[in-house]
Amino acid sequence: MKRLFFALLILSVSSIKAQDKPFKKYIQEIQGTSLSFSMEAIPGGKFSMGSSSGEADESPVHEVKLAPYWMSTFEVTWDLYEPFLYKDFELSKQKEGAVPALVDAVTRPTKPYLDMTFGMGKEGHPALAMTHYNAIQFCKWLYVRTGVFYRLPTEAEWEFACRAGSNDAYFFGNQSDLLGDYAWYGANSDKRTHKVGGKKPNAYGLYDMLGNVSEWTYDQYVPDFYSQFKGKVAENPVAEPTELYAHVVRGGAFDSDAKALRSSARSASDPVWKQLDPQMPKSNWWFPEAPFVGMRLVRPVKTPSHEEAMAYYDKAPIEDF
Repeated sequence: MKRLFFALLILSVSSIKAQDKPFKKYIQEIQGTSLSFSMEAIPGGKFSMGSSSGEADESPVHEVKLAPYWMSTFEVTWDLYEPFLYKDFELSKQKEGAVPALVDAVTRPTKPYLDMTFGMGKEGHPALAMTHYNAIQFCKWLYVRTGVFYRLPTEAEWEFACRAGSNDAYFFGNQSDLLGDYAWYGANSDKRTHKVGGKKPNAYGLYDMLGNVSEWTYDQYVPDFYSQFKGKVAENPVAEPTELYAHVVRGGAFDSDAKALRSSARSASDPVWKQLDPQMPKSNWWFPEAPFVGMRLVRPVKTPSHEEAMAYYDKAPIEDF
């Protein structure tokens, strides 16, 4: 499985020209609906990952080489996420033609027993509180809907895209007092999410990489994962997830302090995020005590085969306890 995921990552720069889309920003439309989202071209290359700030899980600083990819301009919003959650809602968004038959085969989340917006707003606001498994199944829904392979970013892809060429604590420099221009976080958010795109983007045109909601990556959270790369160049690294906890989330959220919004800062999912869940075993789909976690999409430049794509999407959920 690890070899398969590497196959979805690795690509020579020369093969970009062979793809069905030129390597630049594009708009992905969902046929038959008014729904769409934009994807920014992230060039790939080498960068220094991690920091020497004193946080053990961010060291050592090491060199990483990444293949090019696209990343969604904005965090996934409820506008796009809700048609995946509810079949009836999806039907209401279908303006012409029928919902493709294959879409019915995609397993959808169980109906949440809470208002998963937590009263913070829906239109234009980031979708939140989905599990890692839920986020991947949303990517599968998009694949069936569009024919395009979307997935979660790896932790390295996330940090590279966030830094956008910067080696500073934040992509705009080292002054935390400038965060309010770029992020909704503990000091300015009024303890709630805000519509995406309301702050300044980074140099790659990505909005809300810091704050608003933390964002899932594909990786297992391994505190000392970087230690194996000391003095080496890590090419397309990924900590393949094999356990339910913990997975890496990045970027900080509306309730985070400035330190948690640094480009290198790492966070991890926690079983306490389901403490209120009355189901036994706990739900595969929702974190009722994590209204601060959302997601962002990646598309690799090289298109995987259908079999490779489905192998990524169709891993069975690991039962919670």
